[in-house]
Amino acid sequence: MPTVSEQLRRAREAQRLDIYQIASITKIKTDHIRALESGNFDVFSAPVYIRGFVRTCSTVLKLDVPQLMAELDAELGRTEKFREPPPLTGKPRGFVDFLMLQFSRLNWRIAVGVIAGLLFLLLAVAVFRSRTRQPVDPLKNLGPGLYLPKRGAGGDTLPLPTNAPARR
Repeated sequence: MPTVSEQLRRAREAQRLDIYQIASITKIKTDHIRALESGNFDVFSAPVYIRGFVRTCSTVLKLDVPQLMAELDAELGRTEKFREPPPLTGKPRGFVDFLMLQFSRLNWRIAVGVIAGLLFLLLAVAVFRSRTRQPVDPLKNLGPGLYLPKRGAGGDTLPLPTNAPARR
């Protein structure tokens, strides 16, 4: 019984198509088509790519798709790498992943409008509070001993220096 790779190659050759023509029709890279026809499934990172490419090629080559897919599943079941499907969920996610998921679900047109409105409201409250607040003298309610001027200091001005250079 021929393998899926041999069936694909034989069908392509029977229709007198080369790999470049199949690649042009299916939009699959020629390297991938060569890997499929040689049975080198290790080139692919996941079985979903193999199944998709085989389904596409077998449809173009007018092969029996359900039968070919069943044979492919049997062949992939015998390989070590593609025996089990990859897990759909990985390790548990953290808080940042949860937060990013919630942000990705936001309708950003509405969210930006709401955020802009909240910022405007916050700014308006801050301006209103600053205008209605009475100015407070920071030196008005100082307790005793916090500010004591020197005794004997006379006048409100500073004394002139004695050795001041003459002005020109």
